[in-house]
Amino acid sequence: MRRMKIISSVIAAATIMFSGAAIAQDKAAGSGPNPYVDCGIGAALFPNTHWAAVTSNVIWDIGTTAVISATASPETCQGTSAQAAQYILDVYDHVVEDTARGEGEHLTALLQIYGCETKSHEMITDAVREGFAPMIADEEYSSLSPVQKAEQLFKIVDGEVSVEQATSCNAA
Repeated sequence: MRRMKIISSVIAAATIMFSGAAIAQDKAAGSGPNPYVDCGIGAALFPNTHWAAVTSNVIWDIGTTAVISATASPETCQGTSAQAAQYILDVYDHVVEDTARGEGEHLTALLQIYGCETKSHEMITDAVREGFAPMIADEEYSSLSPVQKAEQLFKIVDGEVSVEQATSCNAA
C-alpha cells in the first residue's frame, strides 16, 4: 500500500513537471516538435489533450520513445499515425471485430487513413491478425483499460504499415 502511494506520487510529480515544461514550450519556426506533446504514443492517442499526451508518454516509458522520435524522426510526431491512433481509440471494438473477420469497413477506413493501396489490405490484415491474436489470448488482456488495448492494437497496425508495408502505404 505504501509502495503504491510512493509510485503514484512519483508519477504525479513527473507528470506535472513534464507537462508544465511541455505545454510551456512554444512551437516557433525551427523549434521542432515538443516530444512530450507532439510525439510518442501519448500524442497519437491524445492529439488534442496535451496533459493526457504528456501523462501517457511519461507513464509508459518516462517519455523515452517520444524524445527519441522527436530527435531521430520528427516527421513521425504528427500526422497519419496520430490520426490512426485516435481512430483506433474511437472505434476500437469495431476494428477488433473487423480484424477478427479479416475484413470490414472500419478496418478498411483505418488502412485508408494510412494511405494503403487496396491490393495490400489483405496482406496487412493477415499480419495484424497474426500479431493481435496472442495479445487477446493473453490472460491479462481483459484487465487492460480501453486506452491500453487501443495502444497495443495501434502498435501492431502502425508497425506493420510503417515498417513492413511502407512501400504500399503513405504513412508519412
